[in-house]
Amino acid sequence: MRALVTGGAGFIGSHVVDALLARGDDVHVLDNLTTGSRDFVSSQAVLHEGDIRTDAAQVFEAATPEVCFHLAAQADVGTSVERPAYDADVNVVGTISVLEAARAHSTQVVFSSTGGAIYGECDRPAREDSPRRPVSPYGIAKLAAEEYLAGWNRLHGSRHVALRFANVYGPRQAASLEGGVIAIFLEHLAAHEPTAIFGDGTQTRDFVYVGDIVRGVLAAEGHDGGVFNLGTGLETSVNALHEACRQTAGSTEPPLYYPARPGESLRSVVDPSLAHSELRWQAEVSLADGLRETWESLRKE
Repeated sequence: MRALVTGGAGFIGSHVVDALLARGDDVHVLDNLTTGSRDFVSSQAVLHEGDIRTDAAQVFEAATPEVCFHLAAQADVGTSVERPAYDADVNVVGTISVLEAARAHSTQVVFSSTGGAIYGECDRPAREDSPRRPVSPYGIAKLAAEEYLAGWNRLHGSRHVALRFANVYGPRQAASLEGGVIAIFLEHLAAHEPTAIFGDGTQTRDFVYVGDIVRGVLAAEGHDGGVFNLGTGLETSVNALHEACRQTAGSTEPPLYYPARPGESLRSVVDPSLAHSELRWQAEVSLADGLRETWESLRKE
């Protein structure tokens, strides 16, 4: 396959690039390197340094991809609260640019959306047809981008797929972005620095290992459109997560507690059963194993 990965120098995108190369694909990457790293991109891939908002058409013309894995995004909830217009520009307008470039080349788009930020507060594992109540501009923008994918499918007969990720973690995740709570915990524990929990720590999340997410992204290729949750379906409180990170790092230092931040839900977990039935995908890596892989990768840096 000829594949293009937007955001392919980032945390999840670079792992998708590696998986595509491992199966023998011709891979191009479009990334402006704002949060991604050139070092994450294999020399076997072609890196186009540019922005999805302005350079998508040119890169599609050069790569002529059969499939585009669209992972480029403004992915920080805090930034979206502070700069909602910028967040919408990247996540909505940027996605439209990718869709239009894809339409010109009959390219299927597999889009990385978000589960927690779209569903908002969950009283049970959220299904794809559950109420969508985003509590941050980031979630609103991702939901709007999903609607553009669905609209392009109706208008142009395309087969674009949206994947709602749970809380993804693993090697290469940046602790500088607030969404990477596991990366933050482990990096601080490795440096013997204080760790912070915002709120009382009883808030829950569905933590899914990046390797599992990559398998789900590739499983969506060629599917006939739709929206799918990718997560474990299991809830872990931030307090329990911190304890698991402490055990992984061999630390005894307790966390420090601070006031909760705006735009965050208290309970976030997705139901991945549709992906299991239609994509033949399910998460396989336990939290303990995923934390160990992440910790070992961090220690090698």
